[in-house]
Amino acid sequence: RGARRGGRGGGRRAVAARAAEAAAEVRASVGPRGALATDPGCAGFRFAPRAARPGPRYAPPMPFDRPASLPARERVLVSGASDVERRFMAAVYRWMTLGLAVTALVAYAVASSESAARLVLGGRLVFLGLVIAELALVVWISAAVNRLSAAAAGGLFLLYSALNGATLSVVLLVYTGASITLAFVTAGAVFGVMSVYGTVTRRDLTGWGSFLFMGLIGVVIASLVNLFLHSSMISWVVSCMGVLVFTGLAAYDTQKLRALARAGGGTASLPVRGALSLYLDFVNLFLSLLRLLGNRR
Repeated sequence: RGARRGGRGGGRRAVAARAAEAAAEVRASVGPRGALATDPGCAGFRFAPRAARPGPRYAPPMPFDRPASLPARERVLVSGASDVERRFMAAVYRWMTLGLAVTALVAYAVASSESAARLVLGGRLVFLGLVIAELALVVWISAAVNRLSAAAAGGLFLLYSALNGATLSVVLLVYTGASITLAFVTAGAVFGVMSVYGTVTRRDLTGWGSFLFMGLIGVVIASLVNLFLHSSMISWVVSCMGVLVFTGLAAYDTQKLRALARAGGGTASLPVRGALSLYLDFVNLFLSLLRLLGNRR
């Protein structure tokens, strides 16, 4: 019994000794104020003065911990590109509207004047000369747009619109007013819808270009052939093809112009070139619909 008591007493003394040693180590690590801090040089913790204690330590931030946002400079650039695009397309639509207005006024003036109509439509040489002048202006504006000033390009475009109005005056003499109004309103609605589609769609319409160009070549060739054949069936097929081709071109050209605007807009005369493209799409769509829906006088 005495041996058991001695063993118990020795064990208790050993435990107490180890506890005293641990307490001594803790007291040696405690600073003036006894604050707990982390030690980056070891795996555990130690006691350090409160003045040396760093702030709360958290895990390093990850990219997905904060919402994705553009830096201030990139936000300015994106906003600026959007503003450039809006200004560019607004200028394109202004020039297009002005060109259509000039065409309509000249066509009405020529159709209302018997002497002017006789001059323009009475002789083949005059009419053919006007057509050749229109083609030359289109080629000139398209080829020299980067070298022309905005005023020069706009003047050439308005001159082309006036010449086109003179040659299109025959439309007012051949078709009824109701047919012309119906075709114009229909063309405006179709063009507006496709232009909006070209603006809002996320689909890349670049692939349409080759098919639309081939369709356009087919329309031109078939129209030239029908000048000699005078076939009503060919005329109907060409009109249907024209509606499809120029409807697609309205969306294709709108998206292409907006991409050009996002790239910077180019020279100051490029809105006139864009207006010419959309102007031709609208006028040819209107003529195709008029041949399909129009009633002759």
